[in-house]
Amino acid sequence: MENDQLRQKSILPVKFAVLAMLVSVLAWSAGVESTAAKRSARITVSAGSFDRRESVVSFELPPEFREASYALRDDSGHIAPLQIDSRRQATFVLAELKAGATKTYQLIPESRGRRAVSRVDLTTNQNRLDLGILGRQAFSFVGKPLELPGKDIKPVFLRGGYLHPIYSPSGRLVTDDYPPDHYHHHGIWFAWTKTQFDGGHPDFWNVGDGTGRVDFEAVDATWSGPVHAGFLSRQSYIALTGGVAQRALNEQWDVRLYNVGHGDSRYFMFDIVATQQCATSSPLILEEYRYGGMGVRGHRDWKDKSKVSFLTSEGKTRENGNATRGRWCRITGPVDSQLVGIAILDHPANVRSPQPMRVNPDDPFFNYAPSQLGQFEIKPGEKLVLRYRYIVSDGPADVLQLDSLWNDYAHPPEVVVSVK
Repeated sequence: MENDQLRQKSILPVKFAVLAMLVSVLAWSAGVESTAAKRSARITVSAGSFDRRESVVSFELPPEFREASYALRDDSGHIAPLQIDSRRQATFVLAELKAGATKTYQLIPESRGRRAVSRVDLTTNQNRLDLGILGRQAFSFVGKPLELPGKDIKPVFLRGGYLHPIYSPSGRLVTDDYPPDHYHHHGIWFAWTKTQFDGGHPDFWNVGDGTGRVDFEAVDATWSGPVHAGFLSRQSYIALTGGVAQRALNEQWDVRLYNVGHGDSRYFMFDIVATQQCATSSPLILEEYRYGGMGVRGHRDWKDKSKVSFLTSEGKTRENGNATRGRWCRITGPVDSQLVGIAILDHPANVRSPQPMRVNPDDPFFNYAPSQLGQFEIKPGEKLVLRYRYIVSDGPADVLQLDSLWNDYAHPPEVVVSVK
């Protein structure tokens, strides 16, 4: 009994010490949380060398700010919606800022009562994803293909994983799908043409040859929001040149439609970021060729050469633009007696940018074709990332607007985040 009493007396100081330590830790933790809760972030945006108007601006949200939703408040008290993606990238639209000027915002938590409503929406419709702004449909993504549009088209041409239809802000159709002269053309799609893989030469573009194809795999994420709507999808490049079908390349698309283009000259603006990786230990070698990559097929009526025109950032046309390099190219033609068009912007971070262009002499077709400059390869363990921005609008090509939009894309406003 005496030994037990002595043992209990010796344990008591240890218990009190542990309890004191726990109280101290909890107090410190509460203090840290309280300090974090009181911290503020100031966002400073610099226009740089260009006038900005409806510019998409992104920055990394500081890790200590963990609320589900935030907004930006400028010095005059105006609130700008802020959208945060799964990678904690925060994006907003800078309404206007003159070249050389700066603008500051305060990062504020967004209460449920004043949370910004989704202005850019994505909805699922059978095998399609439909994206639009304030009820105006901009485009659809075709996922798993359901059926061919005609009984005379061979099953080998059935494909998913592309954008179509694409509309102008007035609701006019801009793209084509399964055109009679090229069943393998689909709105906006991606495929490589002349390749080498594992001893064979699969052609993922001309699928009618039966040497390769591109399969839609899955949609991994979708979202809507006040700033952008979009999705992540997966496609696989299947080589058919060996004894069995073999996956050669894995591809992910990150597609985003932005809440911009509401001024006097309306437009839809969306980005496609395609990330490709080898599926095996063998590289995919892309041989020199005149086309291959991300293609755009224009409206079916534009098969008539008199009804379509091409214009590049360097002032080239259909007659002299093929195999030249440019920052952007716009395809223009009439639909329902009104001119509409789609412009494709090349990001300067792309391989071989400014990339050479395939301006088709006969069909309303365009694509940036880096393989025109010679052979290159996608190596195992490495990623090929290709970024393109699309501007869809009514009316003739507006060169000044397209130059301004390309400057925003290539040289976005700079952001400095200051946490106190």
